[in-house]
Amino acid sequence: MTTYLLAGGGTAGHVNPLLATADKLRETHSDAQALVLGTAEGLEARLVPQRGYELLTVPKLPFPRRPNLAALRFPAAWSASVKRVEEMIRERGVDVVVGFGGYASAPAYQAARRTGTPLVLHEANAMPGLANRLGARFTRYVGVAFHNTRLPHARFVGMPLRAEIETLNRHEVRVHARNAFDLDERPVLLVTGGSLGARRINRTMLAAARAVLDAGYQVLHIQGNAHEFDDPGLPGYHLIDYCDDMHQALAAADFVVSRAGAATVSELTALGLPAVYVPYPVGNGEQRFNAADVVKAGGGLLVDDARFTDDWVRTQLVPLLVDEGRCMIMADAAASVGVRDGAARLVALIDEAREGRA
Repeated sequence: MTTYLLAGGGTAGHVNPLLATADKLRETHSDAQALVLGTAEGLEARLVPQRGYELLTVPKLPFPRRPNLAALRFPAAWSASVKRVEEMIRERGVDVVVGFGGYASAPAYQAARRTGTPLVLHEANAMPGLANRLGARFTRYVGVAFHNTRLPHARFVGMPLRAEIETLNRHEVRVHARNAFDLDERPVLLVTGGSLGARRINRTMLAAARAVLDAGYQVLHIQGNAHEFDDPGLPGYHLIDYCDDMHQALAAADFVVSRAGAATVSELTALGLPAVYVPYPVGNGEQRFNAADVVKAGGGLLVDDARFTDDWVRTQLVPLLVDEGRCMIMADAAASVGVRDGAARLVALIDEAREGRA
């Protein structure tokens, strides 16, 4: 039996590729035992047991960014977390540690280094997080989801995707998917800002709803769990709060308006869906870099959050939507940078680390 310790969590951006990789290990390696290292507070506390994996936990330990009481306590707490993971590695006979970033990953990287356990990293974002910037110093087995990610020893593997996305044939299930959302035969514009929604996208698309409908499209608008906006009551405009079967929504879509989170960009390109990306305007604008490859290839447009107005939709998006030829070109361009086998590629990198090949 080969035991893998997959470390990461906190957000879906860390948990989903971790679980996709665990599933691929279980599918392709009959002797694989996948353990997950996370925190008791993160999304992994719910999703990991649901998927049938054992969750081991360490305390949530944010890295201090300013001198305060937490900074004074950090060294002792850090040492305790690392020691705890070292004990897990030895007691459970871990053969490989695989990290996906997040709070639980950093102590796992240090523990792998101290125990001499092979270490593999996966960075989902074009701009790597602090934990993976640390961990990349300890290993030459570093997989990244985007070509422009700057990490030592980075190798492009793509994003490990959920099996529902990895195996999705949009054309085969198109009719079923549209029936699931009460959509008709008109082309579908899918609007989504993620599970929590995106106020700018929601407000703008509702304000420009009539223009999109008049262009011959119908709209499937997933506004997120904030429940902030009311249904406009327009025939062909379907406003819902949340979608449990996102692969069905993607199967129904012809064009997408969304944020540019790493998972979103990876899924849309894997499925060859043209899109307008409206990056979340936070920090250094990290999401812009996630969409850089597909925008450069011509498979998507990038619009600043402040510029994404109902006037922009009427003057820029609507003319694009009615240009069927351009939409087809964009779809092909998106597919040209998409990767469906990111999980298999990462598993191959894990095998390489386990076998000790250069």
